[in-house]
Amino acid sequence: MRAPYQLLWSRARVRPRYALFPLEGYPASRLPNWAGSTARILASPALGAGFAQYLLETPSGTSGHCPAGGQVETFLYALEGDYRLTLSGRPAAQFAQGSFALVPPTMDSQLAAVTDGKLLLLRKRYEPIAGVAPPEAVVGHESDVPEEIYLGDEGARLQTLIPDELPFDMAMNIFTFSPGRSLPVVETHVMEHGLYFLQGKGVYYLDDEWMEVEAHDFIWMGPYVPQSFYATGPTPSKYIYYKNVNRDVQL
Repeated sequence: MRAPYQLLWSRARVRPRYALFPLEGYPASRLPNWAGSTARILASPALGAGFAQYLLETPSGTSGHCPAGGQVETFLYALEGDYRLTLSGRPAAQFAQGSFALVPPTMDSQLAAVTDGKLLLLRKRYEPIAGVAPPEAVVGHESDVPEEIYLGDEGARLQTLIPDELPFDMAMNIFTFSPGRSLPVVETHVMEHGLYFLQGKGVYYLDDEWMEVEAHDFIWMGPYVPQSFYATGPTPSKYIYYKNVNRDVQL
C-alpha cells in the first residue's frame, strides 16, 4: 500500500491474452463452501481462463468443502499452515505446507485448518475420454517429488506433481531456477497457465513485453501467448503452475 503523499501505481497488467496480478491491490471476498476464510479469485472465465483459481486464507478452526458433482475436479496446494484432509471413503490425513492433492470429480473433499494457513485451490471441468477411466485421487508432498534437470540446465529444475498419463487432463508442476538461470526458449503453445510465484523474483516475458515479477504474484497465460522467464536476485526463484494436457482440440 502506498502512502497518501505518493502517486498510485501498480505492476498489474490485464491484456486480452494474459494478466499479471500483484496481490497488493487484490481485494478479498468470501466463498459459500469456505465459511470463515477469505478468498481471492485469481483467475476465472470472466478473465478468459478455462479454469478457476483461488488464494484462500484459512484461520485455525475453519474448514472448506469441495463437493463431488461428477464434472469438476479440484487441486489443492498448502502454501502455509497445517490441515487435515478428508476424501470420501478415506480416513483423514495430515496436509501440511507443501502438500498437494488432486481430487477427481467423483470424490468429495474436506479440508480443516489446524493452524492459520494459506491455500491455492484450482477447479476445472474434467474432460472425459471414451474408454479411459477417470483418475484416482493423487495426494503427496512436494518434498517427495524428485527434481528433474530441465533440458540439460542444472540451474532449472522441474517437479511434476501429477502423473503425465492419459486419464489426467491437467498438469501441476513446480519450477525452481537458480539466480541468473532461465527457460531456454520463448515457448508458444496451445495450453494455458495459472502461475503463482512461491519465492524469489525475476522477469517474465509475455506476448511482447518483459515485466518484473516476485513472490506472491499471479500470472494467467492464455493459449499461444509467447512466454519465457529469467530468474534474478540473490535467491532461487520458484513457482507452481497449472496447464491443460492430454486432450485433443474440441472442434
